[in-house]
Amino acid sequence: MNFLRPVTRNSRAVSLIASQVRTMSGGIGSGAGKGGGAGGAIREAGGAFGEQAAAREDQYFHNKQVEQMKKLKEDLTDEISFHEEQIKRHQDAIKRHQQRVDSMEKQ
Repeated sequence: MNFLRPVTRNSRAVSLIASQVRTMSGGIGSGAGKGGGAGGAIREAGGAFGEQAAAREDQYFHNKQVEQMKKLKEDLTDEISFHEEQIKRHQDAIKRHQQRVDSMEKQ
């Protein structure tokens, strides 16, 4: 019975997106970030390799965020469809009950 499925919240996807906001000290690839770690030898050394590593990392997180937003949109669309079906079922039930009340009043 699909109409009994629990309503899911997408807070997990939202928190994943929010957790991916990063801040860095200095310019891109200029060395270690503010996270307490060194960020790896290449990132720490800076230069062209550090910039390239930072660009790859930024692209990875951008792609991950796009993927999460797509999944969130699909989940919300499914949830909207589910609620629209529920509304229709409730409206049908209201109509049935109203017809029963009307038939009782006629007697």
